Amino acid sequence: MTLHNNMAHGQPADQIGIARLRKLAPRPRNLGDTGLTLEFLGDLVCKHLLNHGTLSLAELASLMRLSGAIVENILEFIRGEARVEVRPARPDVPGILYALTDRGRSTALDAMLRSGYVGPAPVPLSHYSRIARRQSIHARSVSRDEMARAFANVVLDDTLVVQLGASMNSGRAILLYGSPGTGKTFVSRHLTNVFPDATLVPHAIAVGENVIQLFDPLIHKTLDFGLDDSDHILDRGHDPRFLVCERPAVVTGGELTAEMLEVDFEPSARTYEAPLQLKANNGVFVIDDLGRQRVDPRTVFNRWIVPLEEKSDFLHLQSGRHFSVPFDVVLIFSTNIHPLELGDEAFLRRIGYKIRFSALSPTQYEQIWRDVCLQHEVDFDPEVLDFVINELHGRSAVDLLPCHPRDLIGMAVDQSIYAHSVRAIDVDSMRWAWSNYFVSFKDETAKAGNVLPA
Repeated sequence: MTLHNNMAHGQPADQIGIARLRKLAPRPRNLGDTGLTLEFLGDLVCKHLLNHGTLSLAELASLMRLSGAIVENILEFIRGEARVEVRPARPDVPGILYALTDRGRSTALDAMLRSGYVGPAPVPLSHYSRIARRQSIHARSVSRDEMARAFANVVLDDTLVVQLGASMNSGRAILLYGSPGTGKTFVSRHLTNVFPDATLVPHAIAVGENVIQLFDPLIHKTLDFGLDDSDHILDRGHDPRFLVCERPAVVTGGELTAEMLEVDFEPSARTYEAPLQLKANNGVFVIDDLGRQRVDPRTVFNRWIVPLEEKSDFLHLQSGRHFSVPFDVVLIFSTNIHPLELGDEAFLRRIGYKIRFSALSPTQYEQIWRDVCLQHEVDFDPEVLDFVINELHGRSAVDLLPCHPRDLIGMAVDQSIYAHSVRAIDVDSMRWAWSNYFVSFKDETAKAGNVLPA
């Protein structure tokens, strides 16, 4: 028994507060606090100067996401190696300007050949792992009230809500299965609203001398905490190498490949990008349409056996170096295929919750129908609904699914606007929508027939 929309949002995702962020990842006061070597940071400064030509101390501090005092120490070090020089100030840029010397340009080019990353100073893997574990999504219990808020405007069977809420607290993988159109994808995406708190996401992490870009603006939604200038003082604010974001929600479907679950190396740019599950850390990772990927579902299942049990994922770099990172996600599989066709019982036992999605009751269908009428700005007519349920669904033996009101009403409104330049629905427009939405296996002269979604 399933769902509908009217997008139910969680509470504003800013509840952990500035104080907790500062405690979780305090701003580095000195070079040692960064966890990075002077040589590594010196190369990164030179790469920034190679890209920009000249930069002031303030500009470098902003690009590096480090304090001016730390960047000043780095500049002093590379000036001692004759890699940078002071240039005359410009009227439009306050402060001293720095530029590469010929030697500095040569070393910067060498550094670019080793790693093409040019961005904020990365966070060492050990720092990231510690913080990721401290803000674990599994330390965040989901309550009945939070589920009720997250699904406040969703038509969802109470039994299903209990199953979903308990599964989110289990720390185990979840499999949502059922016929197409029963709402699995909608609900799996909607479950991300259950976690309204914020999390820290680094721009990048350093594995030795290698840098892996982790922050992805297409996935990570940053939050504005209204920080003022006082938060840039050394003993205030969190480590700016981290961004304050909503808990991540990564959804992938039939496009998923095995390569997307490994660190991606771009040879021409000499850069690394984090795999999907690393970007999803401390959040929700949904693999939709399981069984439709080019990867065999058993391969997908096998990929998660060790991470789920060990709570660590094992990755490798192009150089062959192996390393582990926390695996801290609520992992949700969604499929239209019967679970036993995806894997045998031994495979399925490793998934904690198998939650079946089925057809709606007429009462639930009516709730959704009313909501969709409201969204499309058309009047609710009980006679039209009765015709759809009893004549169209009933005579064709088509289950009542959550997707049907949205699709049928939408198509009927399309036809009404085209034919009459008004937004309206009636029995005739519904019959028209039905004939365009479904594929019939019987002659058109038949009153009813076996149908499938178009």
